[in-house]
Amino acid sequence: MSDTWVRRALVAVVFGVSVLAAAPAAASGLASGAATTAGVRAAERVAERVAERVPTAAGERVVLVGIPGLMWSDVTPAGTPNLWRLAGESALGSLSVRAVRKDTCPYDAWLTVSAGVRSAVGGACGMAPTPKADGEGAVVPEFSWLWEVREQDAAGTLGQALHAAGRTTMAVGPGAALALADREGRVDLYAPSPAEVTQWSRGDVVAVEIPDLISPYVSGDRMSEVPESLSDDARRAAARAADAKLGSFLPQLGPATVLVAGLSDHGSVPHLRTAMLRGPDSGTSSGAAWALGARSTHRDDMVIVPDLTATILARTGVAAPPVVVGVPVETHAADGTLDERVEALRAADVAGQTIRDATGVFFTSLAMLQVVFYVTAFLLLRRRDGLPAVRAAAVALASIPVSTYLVNLTPWARTAQPAVTLFASIAAIAAALTVVALAGPWRRGVLGPLTVIAAATAAVLLGDLLTGTPLQLNSLMGYTGVVGARYYGLGNIPFALLATAVLLVTTAAADRLVRAGRKALAVALVTALGAFAMLLDGWPGVGSDFGGVIAFVPGIAVTALIVAGKRVSIVKLGAFCAGGGVLVMAIAYLDYLRPPASQTHLGRFVGQVADGTFLPVISRKLGAMLSTLLSPNLMPVVLAAFAFLVFALLRPGAASAGVLPIAFERAPMLKAGLLGALVSGLVGMLVNDSGAAVLSMALALAVPLVLSAGIRALQHGEPVPAAAGSPGTPPSPAPA
Repeated sequence: MSDTWVRRALVAVVFGVSVLAAAPAAASGLASGAATTAGVRAAERVAERVAERVPTAAGERVVLVGIPGLMWSDVTPAGTPNLWRLAGESALGSLSVRAVRKDTCPYDAWLTVSAGVRSAVGGACGMAPTPKADGEGAVVPEFSWLWEVREQDAAGTLGQALHAAGRTTMAVGPGAALALADREGRVDLYAPSPAEVTQWSRGDVVAVEIPDLISPYVSGDRMSEVPESLSDDARRAAARAADAKLGSFLPQLGPATVLVAGLSDHGSVPHLRTAMLRGPDSGTSSGAAWALGARSTHRDDMVIVPDLTATILARTGVAAPPVVVGVPVETHAADGTLDERVEALRAADVAGQTIRDATGVFFTSLAMLQVVFYVTAFLLLRRRDGLPAVRAAAVALASIPVSTYLVNLTPWARTAQPAVTLFASIAAIAAALTVVALAGPWRRGVLGPLTVIAAATAAVLLGDLLTGTPLQLNSLMGYTGVVGARYYGLGNIPFALLATAVLLVTTAAADRLVRAGRKALAVALVTALGAFAMLLDGWPGVGSDFGGVIAFVPGIAVTALIVAGKRVSIVKLGAFCAGGGVLVMAIAYLDYLRPPASQTHLGRFVGQVADGTFLPVISRKLGAMLSTLLSPNLMPVVLAAFAFLVFALLRPGAASAGVLPIAFERAPMLKAGLLGALVSGLVGMLVNDSGAAVLSMALALAVPLVLSAGIRALQHGEPVPAAAGSPGTPPSPAPA
């Protein structure tokens, strides 16, 4: 995040390059035994590393207050005065509590704090087990069951590291005991509730569980399976009870660093939760406004549960074991009053909820629009009817993806009806882009509208990468902290759109250069701009997209070879894919060489390869990829687009009025861009866990734009190519 200014400084360069590229043409992604073995190895590494440590110099005293289920919408001046007062003294952020399941129960959340990595007990999931008293301390019963049966091999990492460094642990409540237990399940000091603690200063690290808010949602060993099982009044009463319990001991904590975390979900629907940090040297003692973020999310106002583990260790002066994937939280200067900052965090949860709820509807609608469009275009084009309408519809359809990012420049999440506002705004932006593409001076050129939409898509995504991806976060075609699959960088769907847009816009420019006899410059343009976008896609902390580089390289290479007039073979294609794999592993290795707190998931994957624990990752991603091949929202787009392409190319006169052959005749380099985009999409489908989503989105952008170019060529008066087996008619000359 410290290099944000560099990214912003480069935005102008990206937009400038995009415009320069666009101007010429515009002007005219295993068995459980393997997973178990890998987990045992990870546990052995933790034990070995911890056993080597000796007591270290004491750092800060840290108190983690877990209030499972707490959201920022629960925190108000009147309803929760103690929390509100603490918020005014703290750095504030959102906590993404995603562990393994789509919803995170208190047991899983406290276990994740213990392990420093996303964890889940599996099966029934509710509150943490009640520990057994052992002198002043306590022992979590059958703690080894977590790794012997449930394969949670990192359980006890936090407590073991603290004990090895000579730190005293104090737990208040069952969940807190689970979080601070060492590998034997032991904590030094234990009390069932805050009221039973007489001296808070005895523990170097204290964890407190306040269960008042979550208890009404848990019955037996199960958390509620409905989104909200309490009335508004009942929830407010539960929040008041939790706040009163916090207020009963907060003044007794003295100068300790205090972390407050809404550790878990409370029902079947995940939410962003509350995160606060108050402490010395945390940036909150001056009375200024501060936000709470972490490098794990690359967000100034969002953290994840493993970050709490890393923060406790860092602030107590204890080195984090390698299994801990979180990083210490950071504070950042923020703008606005306390009310405004809390309202912004509430809006972030609303945005994430809206995106999560609307994504299925959006992609179903998009799939239906695509199928209807191709069927309609097939019927109209074979009769050469309604060409302007088909062209406008094609451009409008291709404008939808970039509109899903541009909409985040508007405050749609703060409106009374965020979902309605979101969809209406996307439609309005797409309509505006369509008008610009079809009404500007470039409209007369065959590649004009294609270049405008492709350039806009590429420029928006590249600019978003260089500014910390604010547009992809909480986007229908991006990701959200509520789901917690990705927090920064280039998602798989945005990758497909970026690769397609870059290859189309560069070949549009290359087409003009080739016509002017400057083929070498055209090849250099495709290679240079493609490589620039590919490096941003794969660079750690920017795009951080492992599979994207593997898929981007062959797409660029195929495009460049065709522009150069060279033949593309299966052998060459395989070599390009291998080259992409070597390149991304080199980038990942450079990331691995950085300090652990600065590594992204690319560097951590190299570490997993080195110690042999990478097979479960590969297995999980392969399973996710294969599952997309049966997606009712994705495969219709793939099948419809491919069917249209096949008919349009094999039977041009009978199926589509010959729009694609005519488009390739008038703009020969366009075929290079389309084939390059299809190669990137196909390889991306095979190497990314999003699978068919990658190919479907590449097709959703490329095919309508190429179709629009072909229709424009027909409007220039090109004759219809003959159907297979009949004599052809040579095309008449017309301006590109």
